[in-house]
Amino acid sequence: MAKTKRKETTSAATHRQIKEQLILAGRVLVAEGQDDFTRGHISFRLPDDPGRFFMKAHGIGLDEITMANILTIDLDGNVVAGKARRHSEVYIHSEILKARPDVNCVIHTHPPYSIALSAGGGKLRTYSQPGALFYEALGIYADTINLIRSAAMGAGVARALGRGRGVLLKNHGIVVTGATIAEAVIGAIMLENGAMVQLLSEAAGEAAPEFSREDIEKLKHDISRPEQFDLNFDYLARRVKRRG
Repeated sequence: MAKTKRKETTSAATHRQIKEQLILAGRVLVAEGQDDFTRGHISFRLPDDPGRFFMKAHGIGLDEITMANILTIDLDGNVVAGKARRHSEVYIHSEILKARPDVNCVIHTHPPYSIALSAGGGKLRTYSQPGALFYEALGIYADTINLIRSAAMGAGVARALGRGRGVLLKNHGIVVTGATIAEAVIGAIMLENGAMVQLLSEAAGEAAPEFSREDIEKLKHDISRPEQFDLNFDYLARRVKRRG
């Protein structure tokens, strides 16, 4: 009985820590221009129950996430805990988490440069260091511009993701994944930065050739180490805390 009680206490503490990080992640995303009214969302898989995940509720901004409005949802998209309204695009999260056991965090936002890139076919080139993070790891989902409101559509996004890091939803937004919240948040910010640099470069004229595959893959390895994501997320978290 005592062992069970300790396990429950540890689990509750872990869940609280995850929710606190989701709240902070929402604030960081907004501070970095990833907000679009109340339309973005973020989720994280429960470490002690991988068939369920925490997710931001419908009708609130990413910077309005609280302990009370984080829902617990299963991989079929059903709310199992919480009283707030669920996002209709929950299937982006549930289907990716179902298909990718290595993914714990999923983010969907509507950053403008990434959307503009998707409108032109979605080929992200390595014209910047942030772009290298998604080298040969960015899919495109082009079935619809509409909201992803069914399990079948969510499965389509998961297929477009494949074994990659992210997906451009054509004329709609982005989906970025990670093993951790820090990885997914920094990934979303770097994807938008990479798209911005590419569009600016192409608008300025014909861009010079990219570096060699070997050089890009070496950079991709260096910037995708877990400690790099943690270091950069912690910096952005400190910055939003200073701003209040």
